[in-house]
Amino acid sequence: MWLERLSGQSTPSVSTPTDQLRSHSPAPDRSSHLAPRTAPRPPYGPRTSSLGLASQANTSTLSFNSPKLPNGSSLKQQIAPPPVFVDPLHALRDILGQSSDPKVDGVNDTDVGALDPKPSSLAEEVDFGGLSLHAFAGDVDPQEPKEVYRSAMQTHEEYEAEKDRFEDLHKSILACDDVLKSVQTSLTNFQQDLGAVSAEIETLQSRSTAMESRLENRKVVERLLGPAIEEVSIPPAVVTIISEGPIDSSWITALEELERWSKIIDGNAKKSEKVIATSDVKPLLDDLTNKAVERIRDFLVSQIKALRSPNINAQIIQQQAFIRYKSLYTFLARHHPVLGEEIGQAYINTMRWYYLSNFTRYRQALEKIPIFVVDKNDAIGADQSAHRAPANKASQPNHDPLTLGRRIEVLKRPSQAALPSHIAEDNKQTHYLEMPFLHFNLALIDNATVEYSFLATFFSPTSTLHSISRHFQQIFSPTFALGHDFTKTLVEESNDCLGILFCVRLNQRFAFELQRKKTPVAEGYINGTNMLLWPRFQQAMDMHTDSIKRATAAVSSNRGAASALTSPSSSSASQSTAPHKLTQRFGQFIQGILALSKDAGDDSEPVGNSLRRLRGELEAFLMKVGKGSGGGGERKRERFLANNYSLVLAIVGDEVGRLAEEVRGYWEGLREGVGGD
Repeated sequence: MWLERLSGQSTPSVSTPTDQLRSHSPAPDRSSHLAPRTAPRPPYGPRTSSLGLASQANTSTLSFNSPKLPNGSSLKQQIAPPPVFVDPLHALRDILGQSSDPKVDGVNDTDVGALDPKPSSLAEEVDFGGLSLHAFAGDVDPQEPKEVYRSAMQTHEEYEAEKDRFEDLHKSILACDDVLKSVQTSLTNFQQDLGAVSAEIETLQSRSTAMESRLENRKVVERLLGPAIEEVSIPPAVVTIISEGPIDSSWITALEELERWSKIIDGNAKKSEKVIATSDVKPLLDDLTNKAVERIRDFLVSQIKALRSPNINAQIIQQQAFIRYKSLYTFLARHHPVLGEEIGQAYINTMRWYYLSNFTRYRQALEKIPIFVVDKNDAIGADQSAHRAPANKASQPNHDPLTLGRRIEVLKRPSQAALPSHIAEDNKQTHYLEMPFLHFNLALIDNATVEYSFLATFFSPTSTLHSISRHFQQIFSPTFALGHDFTKTLVEESNDCLGILFCVRLNQRFAFELQRKKTPVAEGYINGTNMLLWPRFQQAMDMHTDSIKRATAAVSSNRGAASALTSPSSSSASQSTAPHKLTQRFGQFIQGILALSKDAGDDSEPVGNSLRRLRGELEAFLMKVGKGSGGGGERKRERFLANNYSLVLAIVGDEVGRLAEEVRGYWEGLREGVGGD
């Protein structure tokens, strides 16, 4: 019944006056022939729909099989009513002529569903007798059959007139049924999808629970086995860096990690409990160690080859390559001692060649500097006017080899740098012999201290101090021999006593510098240099002593040096009490000796004994000259001696030191002995 369908779709029920009329109609209860002939439809409860199926699911998701609605659309838009839609109740009321108000008509919503079935036949013509439908219905005898009156309620013409409206209503209902079927199908599929999703979620939950349990078990195992695994495993990054990476700070870090793992694995291998993983990793670790040794060898060999490059500064390579990566040689010497010894010997041979070649060139540059020639004609008692200057002294400027002068300023400088070789080659100024000696040995001592410091730093982790000293001697032995030969060349033909003593003092300063820098391995060179200088100094002092002795012997014969050192004429010399010229030369000479010996306090030096012999010869010379002065007697001789003694004291009076005090005390005693002031 279409009225029942309307009541099932939550349409407000409206009472019709038909039931009221039927209560008084004698006609039997029949179904109305106006109802559309359609199949019965399963009823739905009031205020319910198929959407309620979705509310019973625990979880839901969108079905991908359901048709997709357009954007902004809804079910209401999909099942919109036809353009011309008439409410069926209103249509019935219009047909029956009743009011739309249920209270007026006296028909309840519940009475709508109580209509009789449609009669089997319809009356063709009903005589209303001029009465209205209401009046006609009221005048009918209640005892008459209801079928007569119900058939009379509607004529065929009226039904035909309202047929289109009912058909439209029927079509609207059918459209609603189709939409509801589509919605029902979608909801059914949606419910099925929700069930599948719910099952998947349950599966995922069970899998998640199992994975959490496995994760906790793994964590427990990792805490127990993690440290042991780390001890026998090498990260791939370390293997890659050592095998292929450039040698830099990161490579050094990887090498340290490799060394640490090597110690751990070696320690595990020595334990009583054998670990299979240790035996498996040991061959791989040995291969990686051999690869590191190979790369270290290639790196050190390349740096040693760089030392042989022309005009290279070895100290730069030592600091930036060897010292910076000194752990490489330590690793090499520890894991391959033979190869480490070979690399060390290659370095020693290279540096021996480096220092010898460079100092040979430096010596050649210093030998080009002009040096003052001091020979036996420059002795204190020699007659310089009686001898012609040799050819090698003719071109040099005038100088006094017995006067120290400004030469002492070199010792007063706290520190100075060696003269570069290119400047030495272009230096045309004449110098004394201490100048090339100073710069050659200054450069040599400086390089020796630097090299020893490098050897002690680079080789110390794997070598003893004795081994390092042996390496140093192997490197510098040829260079030290070159230095000794250069010193010998400077002094063996020279009688510059002040210059030789100057070299002795410079050599002593070098010895102090070596002690300050803790380089005891070069003391042999210092001692060897002293052995060259002191004998030559003694020979030069003996030359001056012999010259005064010869002058003393020549006083009696009034010839040779003595006659030249006294005065132009013997008559004027016999009348003068002025200091002798030889005394002045002697005073200037010993003043230089005392200036260079102010810090000397060792009685083992030959300086004191040489000065004593020299002053004894001068005293004998002055005594003999005073006796041969002739007239004036003893008083004049004493005045002559006192004046000479006073001149010596005046020249050396400002000098300090133990030896200077001894010299002043001796000459003051002589002056007091002859009655001088």
